[in-house]
Amino acid sequence: SYFGDKSSCVENANTLNLTTSSSVRGLNSTCIGKTPLSSSRSVCRSHTPLMGYSVTSSSAVSAHSVASVIVAVVEGRGLARGEVGMASIDLKNPEMILSQFADNTTYAKVITKLKILTPLEIIMSNTACDAGNTTKLFSLITEHFKNVTFTTVQRKYFNETKGLEYIEQLCASEFSTVFMEVQSKYYCLAAASALLKYVEFIQNSVYAPKSLKVRFQGSEKTAMIDSSSAQNLELVINNRDSRNGHTLFGILNYTKTPGGSRRLRSNILEPLVDAETINMRLDCVQELLQDEELFFGLQAVISKFLDTEQLLSVLVQIPKQDTVKTAESKITNLIYLKHTLELVEPLKAALRSCNTQLLKAYYNSLEDTRFGIILEKITTVINDDTRYTKGCLSMRTQKCYAVKPNINEFLDVARRTYTEIIDDIAGMITQLAEKYNLPLKTSFSSARGFFIQMNADCSTLPNGQLPSEFTKITKMKNTYSFTSADLIKMNERCQESLREIYHMTYLIVCKLLSEIYEHIHCLYKLSDIVSMLDMLLSFAHACTLSDYVRPEFTDTLAIKQGWHPILEKIAVEKPVANNTYLTEGNNFVIITGPNMSGKSTYLKQIALCQIMAQIGSYVPAEYCSFRIAEQIFTRIGMDDDIETNASTFMKEMKEITYIIQNANDKSLIIIDELGRGTSAEEGIGICYATCEYLLNLKAFTLFATHFLELCHMDALYPNVENYHFEVQHVRSSAGNKEKLAYTYTLSKGYTEEKNYGLKAAEVSSLPSSVILDAKEITNHIAKQILHRQKSTPEMMKQRAAYHLAMRLVQTARNSRLDPDSLRIYLKGLKKKYEASCPAPGENDEQ
Repeated sequence: SYFGDKSSCVENANTLNLTTSSSVRGLNSTCIGKTPLSSSRSVCRSHTPLMGYSVTSSSAVSAHSVASVIVAVVEGRGLARGEVGMASIDLKNPEMILSQFADNTTYAKVITKLKILTPLEIIMSNTACDAGNTTKLFSLITEHFKNVTFTTVQRKYFNETKGLEYIEQLCASEFSTVFMEVQSKYYCLAAASALLKYVEFIQNSVYAPKSLKVRFQGSEKTAMIDSSSAQNLELVINNRDSRNGHTLFGILNYTKTPGGSRRLRSNILEPLVDAETINMRLDCVQELLQDEELFFGLQAVISKFLDTEQLLSVLVQIPKQDTVKTAESKITNLIYLKHTLELVEPLKAALRSCNTQLLKAYYNSLEDTRFGIILEKITTVINDDTRYTKGCLSMRTQKCYAVKPNINEFLDVARRTYTEIIDDIAGMITQLAEKYNLPLKTSFSSARGFFIQMNADCSTLPNGQLPSEFTKITKMKNTYSFTSADLIKMNERCQESLREIYHMTYLIVCKLLSEIYEHIHCLYKLSDIVSMLDMLLSFAHACTLSDYVRPEFTDTLAIKQGWHPILEKIAVEKPVANNTYLTEGNNFVIITGPNMSGKSTYLKQIALCQIMAQIGSYVPAEYCSFRIAEQIFTRIGMDDDIETNASTFMKEMKEITYIIQNANDKSLIIIDELGRGTSAEEGIGICYATCEYLLNLKAFTLFATHFLELCHMDALYPNVENYHFEVQHVRSSAGNKEKLAYTYTLSKGYTEEKNYGLKAAEVSSLPSSVILDAKEITNHIAKQILHRQKSTPEMMKQRAAYHLAMRLVQTARNSRLDPDSLRIYLKGLKKKYEASCPAPGENDEQ
């Protein structure tokens, strides 16, 4: 049988043995050994839970934040080293994602993908960590994921042939096109083979045939943001406090479902690169903003959905052992399935009047007759009034009476017995209240069962104490909780009756599920629709709270009066807005200004706006146009720390090396204060060489620096522009000292401020004699190294011609002006060109 045997799991301190008595995959035994990484590191099996679907009375969606992804990683050997295959599956979501790609020696793509997946456990071949022969990939992964459980399996179980067999057997027919994509992807197939066998073991269940969604995820469909950049930009985690919501994810997350939240997170970390798909999302957001009835109608329906992906995951798994827990879980899931399917019609009704292409496509998808077929089959067995409810006792009642009467007479008898026991418990507590003249009430919890509670008012207690008949007394705030020997016995009878009910209901539910398995694939479609609508509603919600604008996509990065979206939520006042403009002809911007003038915030703002645009969100600006970025790199300056100066410099070099090795002409590159971890001379040299390399790439680069020597690059390279953050000099209240006032306003040209570090030192407690000496030494050195950087008339003319040509190209590509306005604009360009050219007769001395 494909489903394997029902032998119990065997575990000891060193190895896990997976055994399947008969299997078409022919894997008779697999040895899985825990790799000792460090003495202080836990690799306990309990980290990998057996997934059930449970919703507590306190929260129906809190569980989605817990890591539940298992990933298998394998690398090629010999000439194929650097070719990496990955397979991942979320225990809460029956979708397997396959990836295969070539990576360089830094394995940045692998690390980035794993950071996005946030795995619970990583599976690798035992040959990757052989004593004395540990691979670089294994070392890097264990270094970056110190809190993740690592498991090794024998290399022979990373078998691409078995992996393809697995996919053929488990992949739902609607996703069968994945076969064509992965047939020659040997390493991701090998990873899939080891992953599915391992998941089957730890879950003690198998996936039903043709039940999994299998997807090949190519890196070319999304923008790449490395883990360092994601951390620098605080996309999903705040660097100061991981529990703080001041992140891009935090300010956009108004989702109502766990699936919507997960989709938003993954989109932020992997933005889209297809302008057509992005614009379809933006059309939806625009319609939601313009149609208030559609917005609130959809939001009301979406908020009622449970975690559809997790529901699917449990439904398609067939347990190897039947227990009370699995029985209860299946019954619960069937109720959740009924609840979910009953929301399809309200969702269709909310979408009926929509106009955008994507929303219409979702409406058409919901017309699938399989939704009605499944619901009809369920309602033949399950009571019409059976509902998902909050509260463990209410839900227990729903499970007990889920199946209609007269389907199984023994079940009907068991339920009558259960009802009598519940009535007896209520009657017994009423008698106790009368006996002791106490205000007792019946309470219930999943842990204790039925128990007694009363207000902790000592005036009602004889001698201030509870009667001796009551046991297990606890007091919380103003309430006593306790039980009695008779009530404990009644609870035991109640549990025994429940077990009988669950067992008989489970048999009926299993038969029902076997009849609907062939139609269940439509739920994958529903899950995608719900999570996407939830995310789009979240984008629209964010727009209602701030003045965001719809982005356009051209070959220009142009932001008019844009501001930092996260800072807006934190600051008391709205952040100062600034402009941004980069084109193919002006693709490199150098930004200068004193410390704390706003350079780092501005750089992060541009990257965040780019990401918001590429996920289909509106952007904080008056107007914005973006060029699609295939990669987003950041090198953000860290806080000064003398103790870590050396490591700071080495990290700078590693990050710049990574950017140089991976950037292309479609990249957005943000660099802040490169080279400050070493001497000024070396720092300038490193910055200059890096700038020259990047400006020839045609990538859009913004480079903030304190090295004013770099500002003269615009004389040599016409595609370089200089901008600076303005500061003002104001007198202190004493009247004898000047201090800097920050405007946070970006202006063209480089900063006129000189020695602003010394000005900052003047307001510190540094002795005035030291500051005076520092000024004298600085002036002396400046005179020695100062050289003339003025441009010749010929250079000025060439630069003006270059800028004119670039403006004309941009106008030809993107102009929407009418003929008269275009004529005026072109005349303005001509005047600007003439003003930039030196007048005849001017010599080089000018």
